[in-house]
Amino acid sequence: MSIADKLFKETCRDILENGTDTRNQEIRPVWPDTGEKAYTIKQFGVVHRYDLREEFPAITLRRIALKSAMDEVLWIYQKKSNNIHDLHSHIWDEWADETGSIGTAYGYTIGQKFKYRGEDTDQMDYVLKQLKETPFSRRIMTNMYQYANLATGALDPCCYSVTYNVTVEEGKNVLNAIVNQRSQDMLAANGWNVAQYAILLMMIAQVNDMIPGQLIHVIADCHIYDRHVPMIEELLTREEHPAPAVSLNPEVKDFYAFTTDDLIVENYVTGEQIKNIPVAV
Repeated sequence: MSIADKLFKETCRDILENGTDTRNQEIRPVWPDTGEKAYTIKQFGVVHRYDLREEFPAITLRRIALKSAMDEVLWIYQKKSNNIHDLHSHIWDEWADETGSIGTAYGYTIGQKFKYRGEDTDQMDYVLKQLKETPFSRRIMTNMYQYANLATGALDPCCYSVTYNVTVEEGKNVLNAIVNQRSQDMLAANGWNVAQYAILLMMIAQVNDMIPGQLIHVIADCHIYDRHVPMIEELLTREEHPAPAVSLNPEVKDFYAFTTDDLIVENYVTGEQIKNIPVAV
């Protein structure tokens, strides 16, 4: 069993057995096909810890499209785009306008220029520069939850901040990260988000000649939607497999040169994909 499978199963069981049902609460999300309220069972304050030196955190209960997950990471942090036409998957189509824009959200916020010590920069360039110049700083982070952008963005960011921290182990610099997520759909998004930020950590570590280390995922509202419960219950009965071997093309030394072709996935054995997962909006 992969560590990702273990944590996924433990968390889903805890939510189903001990979680809070939101049916008696006033909620925002609806199912787009009927307009019915999309209720959840949830736990507050879930923390998962992965160590990329041990294995890549991909669940094997069902297949995660790792190259598509990387493509979205590149869309946000490398292309700094807010237009779905720059993205190969269709996960943001529901939120895009007629031009393909999701407004002042995600990549738009990462790419916004600001002055830092007299120089124009943006959030991703700031992270890359600080890791090269002051790698042991405790101030290296990105934050997409910018209040000035919320009213004109199509949605609030779910994974909204990443804090980077460098440790030294056996004479090598190790890059660690904490990902803060305000809201997590366990079925549709958990495996996807964990894989994304593991790949992002690997890319940033590689271009800084560091070892990718711990990825800590902090989830404020960790939930299972009402329509997802039968799918989750079926997933909990599935066989687990060893984690896949996931690496990057070692020749790439520039963060802005990575493409999904540079992601190498080997021995990814999984259960059957769950198709047409309903997504609340």
